[in-house]
Amino acid sequence: MSPVRRLGANSVNTVGSGRSGAIRAQLVRFRDDPFQAGSSALVHEPDGLLVFRDGRITACGPAAALLRELTPDLQLHTYSDCIAMPGFIDAHTHYVQAQIVAASGGPLLDWLERRTYVAEQDFADPLHAKIVAARFCDELIRNGTTTAAVLCAVYPQSVDALFEAATQRDMRVIAGKVLMDRNAPSALLDTAQSSYDESETLIKRWHGKGRNLYAITPRYAGSSTPAQLEAASVLWGQYSQVYMHSHLAENKQEVAWIRELFPDCNDYVDVYDRHGLLGPRALFAHGIYLSEAERDRLADTQTTLVHCPSANLFLGSGLFPLHDNKRRKTPLAVALGTDIGAGTSFSMLKTMADAYKVSRLLGHALSAAEAFYLATLGTARALQLDDRIGSFAPGYEADIVILDPRATPALRLRADRCADVEDLLFSLLIQGDDRAIRASYLHGRRAHVLNEQ
Repeated sequence: MSPVRRLGANSVNTVGSGRSGAIRAQLVRFRDDPFQAGSSALVHEPDGLLVFRDGRITACGPAAALLRELTPDLQLHTYSDCIAMPGFIDAHTHYVQAQIVAASGGPLLDWLERRTYVAEQDFADPLHAKIVAARFCDELIRNGTTTAAVLCAVYPQSVDALFEAATQRDMRVIAGKVLMDRNAPSALLDTAQSSYDESETLIKRWHGKGRNLYAITPRYAGSSTPAQLEAASVLWGQYSQVYMHSHLAENKQEVAWIRELFPDCNDYVDVYDRHGLLGPRALFAHGIYLSEAERDRLADTQTTLVHCPSANLFLGSGLFPLHDNKRRKTPLAVALGTDIGAGTSFSMLKTMADAYKVSRLLGHALSAAEAFYLATLGTARALQLDDRIGSFAPGYEADIVILDPRATPALRLRADRCADVEDLLFSLLIQGDDRAIRASYLHGRRAHVLNEQ
């Protein structure tokens, strides 16, 4: 077991305790999907004002028109030359793998055995889970991520620790305990019945409490028996408002193995389909090796694929055909995820940069508008949360990231030659990292600020 004490407890960031205020900066948001509508989907206000009260946006528009309406009780934060946009949304990450980021490993199945399963056994210790959950949430916030869909360990206490940390920070998290009743170390195995019972208890304890949302989480088909997948389906039928979160077709060896484990199924997607695990609010990470028939079925059921380019590159898994999936006759719902810890950075900017590189290798050019759409409104839509996050409009939750396109000497050098806001955004996604996150707001509270002036 890794040394728990060495991590050190992390206190909740209390940069700003209030949930009302106003932000003056360049404003960027999306009115539509740029994969379909082009750059006109991006809305840019060069000198904008964003007003929020009690954690919800009340006004958004030109500063000249809105400044006169500000009341004395609202603190105005001005971010000169910065860009304010909706907070980033990470649709697939593992907090229990935060300590194995940048740990060398082989391909997927070897990585699971040598790195992942070893690290996850530490989360049987509630103190370890609490410490890592706090550090994980703070790292997301420091990188401008305000909502995340997270896989925990098989242990219920690992789920409690994450939801407690998220609640303390007023951060929106979708999470659940992983279900595994075969093909893993005995210390990580549950059963079909215990996974059902423990998940139901956690749903009742956490789903819809504050900003917390639950996800029934069979790790992947290879780690669950048909009986456990059926139990997950029954549970989802009883609690249809929660999410389903798993993995799909990440690695060629994995795909071949799934055929052996489920010989009666037509393909990998059919495994989940036969067990009733496809549909709206179902999230499947990766989906690299899918047939057209499988893609059609995912589209028909409104099932979401989560593109995790950094992890796919790190493990050598393959290249996700983003543009083919988004621009086919029946487009797929696609979200974006860091996939910590095979993913190598908590930064959605770095994740976008890797998505651009993967697209280039497949003969496409991912635009800045497309990339930032995926990190904000696009993923909010895929998660069916676009009525509350992912954009700026009255009534939306005030989850906001402030980006500084001149945060580093290299960014500043590039910014001097940027022709427009899309050029600035592209520079940020290629060269940016946590240093470009000037501030993060969670539900209207400034939870992180860098280089305050």
